[in-house]
Amino acid sequence: MEFDLSHEHEETISHNHHPDFSAEGYQVISELGRNLAGGRITYLAKEFNSHTKVVIKQFCSANTTADWSGVKAYEQEIELLQKCHHPRIPCYVDSFEKPGFFYLVQEYKNAPSLGLKRCFYPQEIKQIALSILEILVYLQQQVPAIIHRDIKPDNILVDTELNAYLVDFGLARLQDAKIDFSTLVAGTPGFMPPEEQCGHELTAASDLYSLGATLICLFTNTRSVDIDKLIDHKYRWNFQKLLPYISPHFLLWLKKMVEPNSKHRYTNAADALQALKPVRVIGSGTKIDYLFAAIYQKKNIVMLGLVTIAILAVLGTTLRVSQPSSVTNSIEIQNFLNADEATNSK
Repeated sequence: MEFDLSHEHEETISHNHHPDFSAEGYQVISELGRNLAGGRITYLAKEFNSHTKVVIKQFCSANTTADWSGVKAYEQEIELLQKCHHPRIPCYVDSFEKPGFFYLVQEYKNAPSLGLKRCFYPQEIKQIALSILEILVYLQQQVPAIIHRDIKPDNILVDTELNAYLVDFGLARLQDAKIDFSTLVAGTPGFMPPEEQCGHELTAASDLYSLGATLICLFTNTRSVDIDKLIDHKYRWNFQKLLPYISPHFLLWLKKMVEPNSKHRYTNAADALQALKPVRVIGSGTKIDYLFAAIYQKKNIVMLGLVTIAILAVLGTTLRVSQPSSVTNSIEIQNFLNADEATNSK
C-alpha cells in the first residue's frame, strides 16, 4: 500500500465491487479505509482523461452532522481546502453527489500514513516535526487562522524524503468561527488538548498539543490507541524514562508542547518551530546539558543567576583542561541564553 488517508484502517482493502464513478470521470482502484460510524469511506481512484491518481472521500448524508451554524461537515472541509494553497496539504480537486452520498475528491500523495507501524530515527522524527510545524505556521497565518483539531499519526503522511503532509480537515475550523455544541469536542482521545475536552476556546497552541502527542507516539513506538497509557488523570505525560537517549533540550521542548495549560505551551507554531530548529535530539546528558535545562525551566532571576554561576564554574574547569572546547561551550551557552531570552520576551 502506498498510503492510507483514512485513520481507521492500517491496510488497503481490496474489493471486487467498487462504486461506479465513470459518469464523473473517475475509476476506483482500491478502497483505502472506512469509518462506518462516521459514514465515510475513502477510495484511491484515477481520472479517465489524465490517469492522474486522486483520493475520493465518501460521506453518508444521513450520518453527517452540521457545524458552523448548520453547514455540513463536508462543506466545511471543502471551504477550508479551497482556502489552502500549500504543497503539503492535498488540494481540493472536485466534488459531486449521488443519492444519499456526497463525494470529495482530493489530490493524491504517494506517502504512507504515520498510523502504519513505522520506525524512525530520532533525527528523522525531528525532521517530521519541523515539516508539520511549517504547515501549521501556514495555517495559523491565514485570516482568520485555521485550527486542524485532529492532528495525530493517522492524519500525517510522510514520504521517503521525510516530507510530511497534513490530511483530513473534516474537523478543522476557523479560529473565530462559532461551533455547534454537539461538535465542540470532536477530536481523538489522547491527542485532544485539555482545553478542547473542557469546552474552552481553542487557540494556535491547541494544535501544538496534538503534534506533541504525535511525536511522543513516534519516539516511544506507541500506537495511537494506546497513547492514554502515557497520560495520567491530570493530563501529565509520563514518557521521559522511555527516552533515555534524548537530549534534555529536546525533552524540554517536547514537554512544553504538551503542557496541560495552553498558556504554558509555545504561543504558536512559529515560536515552536524557531525553538526546535537549533535543538539537538540526541544528547549525552552532561552537566552542561542539565544546567541548560534548569535555566530553561526556571523563570526567577535568582535561580537563573545561581545556575549561570554554576555553568561558569564548570567552564572554568573545562578551560584548564581544553581551551578550544571551552570556547565552543561558551558560544553554545550564549546562543542558548539568547534564544531563551527571546522566547521569554514573547
